[in-house]
Amino acid sequence: MGRVALVTGGTRGIGAAIATALQDAGYTVAANYGGNDDAANKFKEETGVSVYKFDVSDYDSVVDGVKKIESELGPIEVLVNNAGITRDGTMHKMTPDQWQAVIDTNLGSCFNCSRAVIEGMRERKFGRIVNIGSINGQAGQYGQVNYAAAKSGIHGFTKALAQEGARAGITVNAIAPGYINTDMVRAVPEDVLEKIKARIPVGRLGEASEIARGVVFLVSDEGGFITGSTLSINGGQHMY
Repeated sequence: MGRVALVTGGTRGIGAAIATALQDAGYTVAANYGGNDDAANKFKEETGVSVYKFDVSDYDSVVDGVKKIESELGPIEVLVNNAGITRDGTMHKMTPDQWQAVIDTNLGSCFNCSRAVIEGMRERKFGRIVNIGSINGQAGQYGQVNYAAAKSGIHGFTKALAQEGARAGITVNAIAPGYINTDMVRAVPEDVLEKIKARIPVGRLGEASEIARGVVFLVSDEGGFITGSTLSINGGQHMY
């Protein structure tokens, strides 16, 4: 049985691609999800990946979820903080709830999950943490002050935690995806989607598998000298 990897938001979209790629690479994967039981059960049936339901925005829920995973699968040595939501709206119309929900789920979850596994990683002198940021955390995006703030925060979180973990054998990196061919992006009106693709130098959307391959490399033994970095996978749309 390979190293245990926890992927948050791991049953759909980019998270599902990461979870299956890690499984294919020999890891024992736990895919977290928040609410969609049907999608999670379908993912489990199709892939054989173990799924665990808990709220990553709530610290106590995360601690309980991690304890359950570790009791069933073993100590978590790889963490991919992928869970995220959108609650878009311009600042003058955004509600405090829209702001807080995105901050808590997208950024707060990085603290909650990392805090829950970091002591074990330090004791074992090994750990891999990958945080999924966004091109919109690097470049900003109209109508997404909450999302851009959370994702930008992830990039700073990554650099700081990387410095803390390095001497303990823990690497911490981020991946900043551009526009990826997921259900969320495919739901964008066709005329808007064409405008998005026109701004991507390679002329297409990315695939979730391309993000997953980046994760698999960063968590591998071969990626052990890379820490505190943000890997931009965006087709050249934002060179940062």
